[in-house]
Amino acid sequence: MSSSPDRPGTAPPDADAANDAIRALVDGADGQWPAEEYERLLADWAAAVGDAAPLAAGATARPRA
Repeated sequence: MSSSPDRPGTAPPDADAANDAIRALVDGADGQWPAEEYERLLADWAAAVGDAAPLAAGATARPRA
């Protein structure tokens, strides 16, 4: 696994691993929402699928250029 200077720690190598990490975080939240970790995992997932950044909360689609 690799790490990023912008996001310390290990980054999942692919979208499936990133998705599994997000699912595990959500399943284990136990009443406290780990927002910072969730945002980091979303950024890892976006990088794995080749997207610059995930959609903002509440957005239905990315604006077209």
